[in-house]
Amino acid sequence: MYRKEERSPVTPENFELPIGTKLSEENRWVIMSELIPWDDFEEEYAKNFSDNMGAPALSFRMALGSLIIKENNRITDRETVEQIKENPYLQYFIGLRAYSFEAPFDASMLVHFRQRISPNLVNKVNEEMVKRGRENIEKPEDNSESQSEEIGERKNKGKLILDATCAPADIKYPTDLDILNQARKAVEIIIDILYFTLRRKLNRKPRTYRKNTRKEYLKIAKKRRISHQERRESIKKQLQYIKRNLSHVERLIKKGANLDKLNKRQQTSLSVIKKIYEQQKEMWKKKTKSVSQRIVSITQPHIRPIVRGKARNEQNLELNFPSVVLIIMSFYIAIKF
Repeated sequence: MYRKEERSPVTPENFELPIGTKLSEENRWVIMSELIPWDDFEEEYAKNFSDNMGAPALSFRMALGSLIIKENNRITDRETVEQIKENPYLQYFIGLRAYSFEAPFDASMLVHFRQRISPNLVNKVNEEMVKRGRENIEKPEDNSESQSEEIGERKNKGKLILDATCAPADIKYPTDLDILNQARKAVEIIIDILYFTLRRKLNRKPRTYRKNTRKEYLKIAKKRRISHQERRESIKKQLQYIKRNLSHVERLIKKGANLDKLNKRQQTSLSVIKKIYEQQKEMWKKKTKSVSQRIVSITQPHIRPIVRGKARNEQNLELNFPSVVLIIMSFYIAIKF
């Protein structure tokens, strides 16, 4: 049953608060603030500023704390500042000594915070947090527990979280013809560099017929509808072009071409292209669309496509190495609750 009560509206200045109100030590932001080593990395953060020039910068705790709040709540820069202005726990988390009705900084400052706090510094903070968290977990609560650990009867502690999801990769949709075309162009650049080191010894440069091979590729790639036979013929030609170019590379190496002229990415690409050629040749001969450990990107050969079922259940995503983000820190703290 609901009974409507006639009450006069309460104004903000008349809203009653408990006398002597204090922050709760069990709040997640209070606990997280104790685990983050703010003072240990203050000097490294201070290296971004001059000793004599410019206005005094905001503290490292305020910079890192505001970024953690933003990533943990997945909100915009403006919303981050608004929540800090409204929440005393967030103001304590970023290092303020007393609650203030005013925003501690403008939303545009978060852009500068992200520029000054490098991923390397975030990694160091993460490692120190994990170290402190393990030390807190491994501390014995009483003497009986410490004695049981000495005997070998150790109790299980904490929670184990396994993440088996995939992450999207920023690559072009992989097709056999397109990957072979990229491999062909990459080998042509390598041939140019290797020939330049032997231009005085060789009479002429190895022929790659790159204009003709490009025309052959565009002839098929620009078509809206490609028949199965046309696709197979085009893939066959691209395989032949790559085979010829790789043989040129081998001959240049035997004649004394300096591989040190290639940068690290080009040296890696050369071995990747050889693997792509073998895989695509095997798929073409067997008339299949898949092969074990299939490479779908020359620049990111570690990526593997994984089919995740229908769209309403899971999306089709590619496996990618996770990048370092600030949310890792808050995610670690969430494990403890």
